[in-house]
Parts: sequence; structure tokens; C-alpha cells
Amino acid sequence: MKDRDLIQLNVLTMIFRQLAALLLALILCCFPSPAQAYPYPPPLSFSNAQLRGRDFSGQTLQLAEFSNANLERANFTDADLRGAVLSASILLAANLHGADLTNALVDQVNFTNADLSDAVLAETILLGSIFDGANIALADFGEAILDPTQIRQLCAKASGVNYKTGVPTRESLGCRSNV
Repeated sequence: MKDRDLIQLNVLTMIFRQLAALLLALILCCFPSPAQAYPYPPPLSFSNAQLRGRDFSGQTLQLAEFSNANLERANFTDADLRGAVLSASILLAANLHGADLTNALVDQVNFTNADLSDAVLAETILLGSIFDGANIALADFGEAILDPTQIRQLCAKASGVNYKTGVPTRESLGCRSNV
């Protein structure tokens, strides 16, 4: 190869590298990274909060944190609580009518006299929760994790078919027909 051909090859290689660098800079500059393109807000945190009587009706509260919160008489009517954490919270006389608690962590929660009618509690962890006087008509407990004692207690008052999922409450709890 002659010196002249070698010089031309080096010049072409240099031009190609500069064009490639320019193209890469344009791509990086004009197209945001996936982290920039889809900003996800951090989950809401209400842990250890005093939220008596608070109105959360119709709100989107996916992945929200309500651990150890006082939610007595709070209103969660038709709220989206999918994946929320309500561990060890107090929901005395709270209104959760039509709320979606799918995949939520709701262990050791006091639901005494709460309205869970038409709520979706599918695949929810409810171990150690108290349901004394709670209205569970039309609720869907499909594949929820409950204590056997809780299941017996809930089956004694289970009735109706959930409007959103079409699943009968008794069936979702695995109630026997004679219970």
C-alpha cells in the first residue's frame, strides 16, 4: 500500500469515527434514558400517622404505606390501594366500600365495624386481622391469605357476588356449602 493510499485510509477512518461520535451524541442528547422517560413518583407514606376520619375516597394510593396508622372512620370508598401496606393499622368503622386492595399487605389490622362491602381483597395477606362486626357482603377474598379461624368467622356472614370481579364472596373464601 502506498503512502498516499495509507493517508487517505487514515483520513476516512478519522471522518468515520467523528461521524459515529456525532451520531452517538445526537442519540444520547435527543432520546432520554429510560429512567428519565418514565419517572415514577415514590410511594406515599402515612406510617404511624393519625388519620382519623380522613377522606381518601376515589384516590389512587397504589403501594402507599399506612403501617401502624390510625385510620379510624377513614373513608377509602372506591380507592385504589393495590399493593398498599396497612400492617398493624386501626381501621375501626372505616369505609372501604368498593376499594381495591389486591396484593396488599393488610396483616394485624383491626377492621372492627368496617365496611368492606364490594371490596377486592384478592391475593391480599390478612393474617391476624380482626373482622368483628365488619360488613363483607360482596367482597372478593380470592387467594387471600387468612388464618383458618378468620375464614370460619367470615364464612358465617359471607354473601353476594363482587360487582367488579363477578366472584361470589363465599367461593372466594373457600367456604363449605353447609357453613
